[in-house]
Amino acid sequence: MVWDRGMATVLGTPTADGLVEVLDALRAWQDDDGPFQLHPGDVGWFGRLGATATAAAVRTWRSDGRLVAVGLLDGPDVLRLALAPQAPGDAGLAARLVDDVRPGHGVLPAGEASVEVPPGALLDDLLRDDGWSAGERWTLLRRDLAAPVPRPALLVEVVGPDAAAAWTSVLRSAFDGSTAAVDRWHAMAGGPAAADARCLLGRDERGEAVAVVTVWSAGPGRPGLVEPMGVHPDHRGRGHGTAVTLAGAGVLRELGASSALVATPSANAGAVATYVAAGFRRLPERRDRHRDA
Repeated sequence: MVWDRGMATVLGTPTADGLVEVLDALRAWQDDDGPFQLHPGDVGWFGRLGATATAAAVRTWRSDGRLVAVGLLDGPDVLRLALAPQAPGDAGLAARLVDDVRPGHGVLPAGEASVEVPPGALLDDLLRDDGWSAGERWTLLRRDLAAPVPRPALLVEVVGPDAAAAWTSVLRSAFDGSTAAVDRWHAMAGGPAAADARCLLGRDERGEAVAVVTVWSAGPGRPGLVEPMGVHPDHRGRGHGTAVTLAGAGVLRELGASSALVATPSANAGAVATYVAAGFRRLPERRDRHRDA
């Protein structure tokens, strides 16, 4: 895609129906040779709050009517971004984004806030120059899917409505403060990104639900995403996280994905170790840009 750099960039928020266009753009922007950035699966996972709430959390930037950047407000004070392939070095767009994340411009509120910037984007330098400090550290990992994925030592099923309660129960137990609920699973499963997703539930040899993962395709030949993965606290330390992650990677390969991606806070050493055990390779660490209150 090529656009006129002299053309005004327009900030907007899509309708629920407009999420289809946003997801299509995010799919097209995923590339193993490109930056690790906002993935259609991130928007799909947010869809557990419903299409209307998801659309309200999305911000779009257009030049000459074409999408050049997409942001997701993952909470009111955290903006996660993806840029069109030619956009990371575009000075005009980067300057516009810096301006738009200032208070009162319809993206981030006043006070403390964070922006997740695609690695290598000029925007990172401009935010630093505008007073944004280096924030939370994130470990980025990728597993190549050219070769078959080893079969996991866990019974794994694709989750449908009948298993939604069990999947939700494991996920809720895996994360402190989780708001996972069956109605949210149904909202996500009915969203515009659901066709690209598979929720998996792992059971041990006694049939107990022990681990879950959701994976999101961006289409054949493009990297897929793991979001989220969790293990019931009563069943940790037995390799279930690695097993269910391998199952998810295998499903992504079946869907045609070129690789599997995942990002986790660097402070979560256990999660990083699980992904490495599942054959993921660490990429250079990313740090959010953070604005103090």
